[in-house]
Amino acid sequence: MDCRLFRIHGKVQGVWFRESTRREAVRLGISGYARNMPDGTVEVLACGGEEVLDRLGGWLKEGPPMARVDQVESEPTKAECPDAFFTR
Repeated sequence: MDCRLFRIHGKVQGVWFRESTRREAVRLGISGYARNMPDGTVEVLACGGEEVLDRLGGWLKEGPPMARVDQVESEPTKAECPDAFFTR
């Protein structure tokens, strides 16, 4: 199982980004979390197979309908993987 840390920039807070990400991650069988950061970005820790992490990464580039995604950063991480996906 791989883990990636994503940082999403743009209009991504106050537009249901975290909950929409949680729903997509659950649909894909990914565990981790989505949380708002003080700088206005959203941080997503995602753990799963490489293919589903790529699919989530593609979804994060679009986000939910009310969001405007300007940039998505992604890096592998050795973070401890939670059992489920949740929002913080």
